[in-house]
Amino acid sequence: MESEKSKAISKYLRLSTHKARRVLEQIKGKKYTEARLMLEFMPYKACKIINKILKSAFSNIKQNSNDKNTNINTNTVIIKNAFANQGPTMKRFQPRAQGRAFPIRKPTCHITIELEII
Repeated sequence: MESEKSKAISKYLRLSTHKARRVLEQIKGKKYTEARLMLEFMPYKACKIINKILKSAFSNIKQNSNDKNTNINTNTVIIKNAFANQGPTMKRFQPRAQGRAFPIRKPTCHITIELEII
């Protein structure tokens, strides 16, 4: 029997890639319920966004399941893969004294979370 997989992708998030990876490395390989609990209590901005993507991936796996009548046990779902890729950087300028301008870079990232039923 082939295991069921599902994924959720969120693009162009106003979040630094390495700050998102710091959180994603913590939840990779964990069970769905354990990861949700960890994200709830971590003190990072990325956690709220990643929690939303994780919920979406779980909804996808429920929707795409072969047997629509059965409820999927959250303890049997694991995070198979979770990664963040760099998106385009928004470039802005901060006016400074004497006609100067300093560049400001606002990074974006794309987050992908893959779930699997074990």
